[in-house]
Amino acid sequence: MDFYNRVLNILADIPDPEIPVITIVELGVIRGVKDLGNEDIEVCITPTYSGCPAMKQMEDDVVSKLKQNGFKEVKVKMVYSPAWTTDWLSSEAKLKLQEYGIAPPEESTYDKSFITGKPKAVTCPRCKSKNTALVSQFGSTACKALYKCNDCLESFDYFKCI
Repeated sequence: MDFYNRVLNILADIPDPEIPVITIVELGVIRGVKDLGNEDIEVCITPTYSGCPAMKQMEDDVVSKLKQNGFKEVKVKMVYSPAWTTDWLSSEAKLKLQEYGIAPPEESTYDKSFITGKPKAVTCPRCKSKNTALVSQFGSTACKALYKCNDCLESFDYFKCI
C-alpha cells in the first residue's frame, strides 16, 4: 500500500464533528499528504466553507490519530484552492447522510437553480417524496438548509450543493 492510501486508511474512521455518521475522508476534505521523512507528515485539508467551526476539531483529530499511529511530527495545512465542493462527497457518504435523515446534495455544484429562482425539488430522506419545501436557507449548520416534507410532514436538513 502506498503512503497516501496508508494515511487515508488511518484517517478513515475520524467522524465529521458536525455529522458523525460520515468520516472526514468520505467528506472529501483530505486533499493531500506529504511524507516529510523521519515519521513526520503534512496533511492538507480543505474547509467545507469559509469559517467552518468544525475545521479546528478536524485538525486536532488528524494530529491525534496520526500520532497514535506512530507519526512523530504532524503538520496540518489548510488548502483553500480549489474550494471544497459537495462533488467531493463520496457516494457512500451521500447514502449515509440519507439513512441518517439528512438529504444529500442532489445536484452537482453546477446546479444554478438559485439564478432562475426556480425552487429546488429535494427528496425527503424519510419518505422519499419530492413534495418538499424550503423552510430556511440555514439548517442545523450553515452548510445545510432546512426543508419540510409536505407528505410525511417531517422537517429535515438538506446538505447544500456548494
